[in-house]
Amino acid sequence: MGTTSSFASEGDSSEEAKELNVKELILEHLADSYEWHITTWGEHHISVPLPVIVKGENSGWNVFCSSKLNHGASEYKGFYIASEGDYKGKIVEKNASGEEIRPWDISITKNAFALIICSIITLVLILSVARWYKKNSTAENPKVPGGFIGFMELFIMSVNDDIIKPCIGKNYKKFAPYLLTTFFFIFINNIAGLIPIFPFGATVTGNIAVTLVLAVFTMVIVNVFGTKEYWKEIFWPEVPTWLKVPVPIMPAIELVGIVTKPFALMIRLFANILAGHSIVLGLVCLIFVTVKLGTGINTSMTVVSVMLTIFISFVEILVAYIQAYVFTMLSAVFIGLAQVEPHKEKNHK
Repeated sequence: MGTTSSFASEGDSSEEAKELNVKELILEHLADSYEWHITTWGEHHISVPLPVIVKGENSGWNVFCSSKLNHGASEYKGFYIASEGDYKGKIVEKNASGEEIRPWDISITKNAFALIICSIITLVLILSVARWYKKNSTAENPKVPGGFIGFMELFIMSVNDDIIKPCIGKNYKKFAPYLLTTFFFIFINNIAGLIPIFPFGATVTGNIAVTLVLAVFTMVIVNVFGTKEYWKEIFWPEVPTWLKVPVPIMPAIELVGIVTKPFALMIRLFANILAGHSIVLGLVCLIFVTVKLGTGINTSMTVVSVMLTIFISFVEILVAYIQAYVFTMLSAVFIGLAQVEPHKEKNHK
């Protein structure tokens, strides 16, 4: 809603449309910020302020509301939002020599706030299902859930039985809590990013810092819980000896694989979600960049833009599920590949 309203205000006159920088506008809407911009009404920005928590070089820790910075136009206690340079869009201060430096910054930004909201929603959904089973369904008196609880059971079991179990094998129960949490965390954040109403609409899974943390979690679990056979195949794989000594070619390739697998997870989720949001914003911009081409062309492009935006938005709902599915499935595959059984046990079975 905030995005559309911003566009509307910017498209009020053809003069403003001529100056519209589509690339900059899309990047600004996708970027993280210290406040949650709702809309622009005339000259007034309507935003939800968020807490700023910074530690200055000499001023120590400071906690204040982002409204003190007046949308980046004001300075508060020596802190201000850089309008250009390497720190553009970030809170900075000046040191004794007058250079812009970054303070320690653990502020609750737009993405961090959306992350907290979606995490709470995930917890409430999953715990409400668990609570129903604890109260109403026991081993002695099992009950079949209906409605929302029944739908959630179907959803959870489809992820468990169709992704986790076949990809990992007999040890799947140990990893199911992590993978189910990951799936619903990504799915809920993806869906929340498509809802253009506060407190949703942030591109959380289109932030590479978020996908990096998820990928690192998977990498740690894969390697910490990897079996002895898994590590043996990395450092002494079953290949001709000349590929292992004197130059450890294959072990080096296997070690690189430890990093490239989670890297692929990180980039895949980040790029797909970011691309989807960019396409929607680009299609909306078509309305305003064609204003100067005349009423006829602008009207026809507006119709095309609206129809394509609605179509892509529905596709994005499917993409929200597919990306959560793919991240969970690949994580399960990597975990399953690290659960290598001893050859004697495999041959016996």
